[in-house]
Amino acid sequence: MKAMILAAGRGERMRPLTDHTPKPLLLVGGRPLIEYHITALVAAGITELVINHAHLGSQIEAALGDGGRYGAQIRWSPEGQALETGGGILRALPLLGECFIVVNGDVWTDYNFAQLTPPPGLAHLVLVDNPPHHPAGDFALSAGRVGTAAVGRLTFSGIGVYRSALFADCQPGPFPLAPLLRQAMATGAVSGEHHCGRWVDVGTPQRLAELDAQLSGAG
Repeated sequence: MKAMILAAGRGERMRPLTDHTPKPLLLVGGRPLIEYHITALVAAGITELVINHAHLGSQIEAALGDGGRYGAQIRWSPEGQALETGGGILRALPLLGECFIVVNGDVWTDYNFAQLTPPPGLAHLVLVDNPPHHPAGDFALSAGRVGTAAVGRLTFSGIGVYRSALFADCQPGPFPLAPLLRQAMATGAVSGEHHCGRWVDVGTPQRLAELDAQLSGAG
């Protein structure tokens, strides 16, 4: 499978850090945040990568190049206007194929991407324990299926495997991914798993600084 790293967000909550530096290039542990995903995917044998970008996207391309120094092959999906998660994936479909991994560029995790396989349905989501800033969670997981029940919810990690058929009825332009997933959940077409390892939504300067301290301390 190929993998897409979502890197087109403006990073409003990260301002002023993101006024001049795109969020995926912010440093944690002395390395750009997005680099952790690239090296983890390559270590899992996933070397064909697609990265979208919008805000300060030329900086991201200049920093990562064609991916050769990581052992990867990077293809770019530039967006003049940020297309949100769903719209960004739809635009990149010609580069991704029928089944592919998608990873949010603004999370950090020790998840092993080698565990991901093509799902039986339209999507497979990796869920994590609810962080303090998101106590209500997103989706419920029961017997390997993801649904919208109001109890027992976990948080979507931003890591998933999708089939292109999930986007069959979509039109080009900005749109979120969550409504498509909820529609698929209603038909039992979304499987899932609970990752109990490390995961951080690097969404604010404070969480960025905390993660940087942890990774720098770990050497």
